[in-house]
Amino acid sequence: MSQKSKGDGCGARPAEAERPAAFLTGKTSRIGADRTGKCVRILQLLEVAGQPEDVNIAGFRFHALHGNPKRWSLCATGNYRIAFGWSGETAVDIDLEDYH
Repeated sequence: MSQKSKGDGCGARPAEAERPAAFLTGKTSRIGADRTGKCVRILQLLEVAGQPEDVNIAGFRFHALHGNPKRWSLCATGNYRIAFGWSGETAVDIDLEDYH
């Protein structure tokens, strides 16, 4: 997972130390309460998926992104997306991004 962060925390990528708390407990200071539940569900799906297409579930607006290396995106809420890459059978470089 990426250790980069940007912005004021609204659309920032969660710091590496904060990701376990968001994943395990659904709590984090950098992701608003209105986005936490769906973000945790997406992270749980990515944890058990064997390939990107395994997370192509109605309501998440799964789609491939343009560019190299290959990345995919899922809708968290509103303008926020969770974008990720793939290596073998594992999601990598998972980021919460504000698309607008």
